[in-house]
Amino acid sequence: MELIKPSSTLKNVIIVLSIAIPVVVAVLLFSPSKITNAGSWIYFLPHFNAIINSLTSVMLIAGAYVIIKNKDIELHRTFMSTSFILGALFLVSYVIYHAGAESTKFGDLDGDGIVSSDELAQVGIWRSIYLGILLFHILLAVVVVPFVLFAFYYALSNQIEKHRKVVKFTYPIWLVVSVTGVIVYFMISPYY
Repeated sequence: MELIKPSSTLKNVIIVLSIAIPVVVAVLLFSPSKITNAGSWIYFLPHFNAIINSLTSVMLIAGAYVIIKNKDIELHRTFMSTSFILGALFLVSYVIYHAGAESTKFGDLDGDGIVSSDELAQVGIWRSIYLGILLFHILLAVVVVPFVLFAFYYALSNQIEKHRKVVKFTYPIWLVVSVTGVIVYFMISPYY
């Protein structure tokens, strides 16, 4: 079932979004100034994001491994569309959080924004493990954006062969990004 018509304009929008999203996120993460009147409610957003990532993981697994294997295309579309919407919601929430809050540092036991040598000694190798997982998560998150957008576009425009080709690579990356997002959250959450 074709929900949208194939369009070079939509492909161009996907390309622009695939570049703009990581750039905007990077600017917000590394911006020296934050929105100061955001309010204390934004400090709930990392917890909300972990819930979204967890739900996305469940929807991805159910939508791909269970539902599509049973050839229920409509339910597959519902689950994968829900995953897509959750991903978009996560992105908006993530951007809002990082526009208004300083990034939390793993190992910052006293919450002063600086990881001292004493704090480094206390957390030991776990900081390196956390940073490795975080870097892996971030790199895959940047890489997966255009693939998810194209997979969704191909599905909606009923270009099923193209959709199948792109999801062979997209799906495992998206799932890893979602799961590592939850892992990163649980590792950093004691420092919020």
